[in-house]
Amino acid sequence: MTKASTASAPRAAASTELVAQWRELLDKHATVSCALEKELQHRHRIGLSEFETLDRLVDAACETYRMSDLAADIYLSQSALSRAVARLERDGLVSRSMCSDDRRAIFVCLTDKGRAVHADSARTHREILGQTL
Repeated sequence: MTKASTASAPRAAASTELVAQWRELLDKHATVSCALEKELQHRHRIGLSEFETLDRLVDAACETYRMSDLAADIYLSQSALSRAVARLERDGLVSRSMCSDDRRAIFVCLTDKGRAVHADSARTHREILGQTL
């Protein structure tokens, strides 16, 4: 065995271990996400993206949340977040408004109905996290 092949064996083993850890993480994420999606849909008629959006709005504890700030704080892409907010708005869980100072900025505001749906669905969310993590 050459000196070069001896040196590359530990790197290959480390690389294989990293890939295994990554795949294990992906498997866990898929398991938890699927369980959350299923139960949130079944019990509360909202998807995981909608729940995460409501959860971030509640955590922000502010009257209005700039959409660009929300996008930076959540794992959803800009387009996925826009679709989630549109569904929440359609269901009366949030409202959207334009910023009077900057017409490009959009604010999202949690409604009373949105707070109630979040309070109910948060119990399910935390229950499923406890079961799957």
